[in-house]
Amino acid sequence: MISNAQEYDKAQEELRHLEDWLALLQRDNPVPTKGLTKAGIRKMISRLHEELAEFEGTQEV
Repeated sequence: MISNAQEYDKAQEELRHLEDWLALLQRDNPVPTKGLTKAGIRKMISRLHEELAEFEGTQEV
């Protein structure tokens, strides 16, 4: 879980990295030859989005 602004910034950086990596894989391998890798990256992106949203929600209250 994200508990402070530093962890939040690090999570955003990791999210950008994963999104770039996924875009590269999709561009280089449009046919689902590496489906598990793409699915795993999507799961990591989803988890980060959830953690960022939870942290943002606690900051607004």
